Amino acid sequence: MPSKLSIIYYSGFGSTHAMAERLAQTAEGLGAEVRLRHVAETAPREAVESVDAWKQHVEEQASKPTASPDDLDWADAVLFGSPTRYGHVTSQLQSFIDTLGPLWGEGKLADKVYAAFTSSQTLHGGQETTLEAMHTTFAHFGGIIVPPGYTDPVKFADGNPYGVGKVTGQTSELDDTDRSALDHLVTRVLSVSDKLNA
Repeated sequence: MPSKLSIIYYSGFGSTHAMAERLAQTAEGLGAEVRLRHVAETAPREAVESVDAWKQHVEEQASKPTASPDDLDWADAVLFGSPTRYGHVTSQLQSFIDTLGPLWGEGKLADKVYAAFTSSQTLHGGQETTLEAMHTTFAHFGGIIVPPGYTDPVKFADGNPYGVGKVTGQTSELDDTDRSALDHLVTRVLSVSDKLNA
């Protein structure tokens, strides 16, 4: 049976969303059953509306399915994504994580494969600490953390053994290195998950 993969992410301006879509596309191409889910926007309306790109992205995502705890219960493997905020995950993703207590208490978050992806505007903009923060959460779940390490030459190009991190600068467009690193991450996650489910 192919693995069931949930991709749970928050994106403010669209970069992390583009990463999540690439992961979903590649996973589906590998035969996985995929749920692509963004977490609900929790920022005050006036904050969102004060930044045109933020407001536009929220409006674009309004009709798309939002994440729920069931998406983790259902999955064999989970990819979490968040832009970095001061070297940590966004408050929006953390708010979603805080809803998972009942599942955690029942042991339903354990023994799944987990990995993470992030984005920042600048090089060294907190990507590694953001990914490691998500790894800490996965450890509390009792999850099986599958980082990419340096298991493919692309990791020497994107330079991140903890997950995938995109430097956005002024664009959310993915480049060839971004796409290759994301493809490698999801392929590795599904390979481990498939072996565990065999």
